Amino acid sequence: MQSQTTSKLTDSARKLLEGKNLLYIGTINRDGTPQITPVWVDTDGTHVLVNTAVGRVKQKNVTRDPRVTLALNTPTDFYDVALIRGRVIEQISGPQADKHIDKLAKKYIDKDVYPWHNANEKRVILKIKPERVVSR
Repeated sequence: MQSQTTSKLTDSARKLLEGKNLLYIGTINRDGTPQITPVWVDTDGTHVLVNTAVGRVKQKNVTRDPRVTLALNTPTDFYDVALIRGRVIEQISGPQADKHIDKLAKKYIDKDVYPWHNANEKRVILKIKPERVVSR
């Protein structure tokens, strides 16, 4: 596998982020152990966008320590991969985060509205700035 390394999203990484691929996000727990979660993902072309809820483990972890490691590949070619290290530079909540989870529901499960909305949860977008990108 020939790969390229850069500090910005490559075309191949962007294509994977735009596709219907799960992203594995690694954060650091308070005790220093890694925490990994499969999530739906999006990109604005420059940043990686992950939608979660305030109070979830990954959101608490990146509030304390913004460093993340991300991995994704296509389900049909496990070597079509992007590995990204970066930092959460912003947490966006409110109507923008609610609209974003609906957009992801359309992408991943073909539903116009996220079917698991919970009035007790506050959605938040984790905006991640890539610092190291390795992709094929």
